[in-house]
Amino acid sequence: MARLPMLEPAEAYTLWASSYPAHAHNPLMQAEERAMLELIPATLQGQAVLDAGCGSGRYMLHALRRGATRVTGVDLSPEMLERARVELARVELARGELGARRPGTEVELMQGNLATLPVPDAWADLTICGLVIGHLEHLQHSLAELGRVTRPGGTLLCSDVHPIGHALGWLRDFESGGRRYAVRHTQHLYSHWHAACAALGLRIERVLEPMLDPADIPAGAHFDPKALEVPVALVFQLRREP
Repeated sequence: MARLPMLEPAEAYTLWASSYPAHAHNPLMQAEERAMLELIPATLQGQAVLDAGCGSGRYMLHALRRGATRVTGVDLSPEMLERARVELARVELARGELGARRPGTEVELMQGNLATLPVPDAWADLTICGLVIGHLEHLQHSLAELGRVTRPGGTLLCSDVHPIGHALGWLRDFESGGRRYAVRHTQHLYSHWHAACAALGLRIERVLEPMLDPADIPAGAHFDPKALEVPVALVFQLRREP
């Protein structure tokens, strides 16, 4: 098989944005999302939620459905932020889809990156970072910034492709303009997370390692059969120490 062109995240998501849905659109993302939604509180009424690396806004939508009062999405890619704007506007028109969306709810989208989030200290009651940290080389620096914007005692939910995927040669790849590309992704082992959290005063409360659901795999799909035997994502519930 020909080697796929390896793109930096900013370049990759510029190409990918036009076709990137605001929902979990492959079996790995569906497994990751089930685990994340298990950890997100059933009601977020009165809560400020930050989606760091929000992409097309899928976790912003989940936060609004659960009644969050303030929801902010930050992403590196202007094209992905535009996708999120379109999706949030579409859902706003069909207001019933966001049953918990109430007058006075604040929703904001901002361009930025995890190295320097454009968010005040201790702003978020809940910070979500879904399938983003692997795009960043320095885990501890990224977690420090996520911790900074989360209030003391607040929760961080972070997910990444499981490190075992690297050993099996998995790529984060996509198609654009009839060509396939891969996105640069850095392996962060559980031991790296443990050391970074200990250094930063982030308490690891729960760790989930979701597996694929065979029912999510489309008929005739080409995929590594080993993916049914191993966890495909690593999901952390962290608490910023008061």
